[in-house]
Amino acid sequence: MITPDRALQILRDEGCSEKVIAHCIAVSEHATEIAEKLAAEGKQVDVELVTIGGLLHDLGRCRTHGIDHAVVGADIAAELDLGPLIINIIKKHIGAGITTEEAKELGLPEDDYIPVTLEEKIVAHADNFISGNTRTTMEQLIEKMKEKDLTEESMMRIIALAEEIGIY
Repeated sequence: MITPDRALQILRDEGCSEKVIAHCIAVSEHATEIAEKLAAEGKQVDVELVTIGGLLHDLGRCRTHGIDHAVVGADIAAELDLGPLIINIIKKHIGAGITTEEAKELGLPEDDYIPVTLEEKIVAHADNFISGNTRTTMEQLIEKMKEKDLTEESMMRIIALAEEIGIY
């Protein structure tokens, strides 16, 4: 596993803005807190993986700010040989995931982008509750989802993920 310093260096080397890096740090910190709480409750969670995954989740924003940033980031992570666990966190962090059908509609490669592992879910969840580098509430998140005109299915998936993780 790479170190947090190495993850930050990758973001800088790939050309991520300081604003994106600040967001990644905030997501990583929130995700790590969640992982540590869940671990203290006896859940099997790789806290180090969550920390690094949180730092690198928006790696693709060095090249695009579109919905495809997750796919672009996963591709960069694969080129850097960061391993399948990190690659999948990056690939599956958008909202509470994207189904194969939604991916097709969005013009993404036909694939399932729904987080499966606890670590993938924690990073996606933490990202939902960080706006810029500030934590938001569930009420603010719901308002943001409405403003983005997300489908009912996507909104329900995000809310279900928040309820599953149980830590906002």
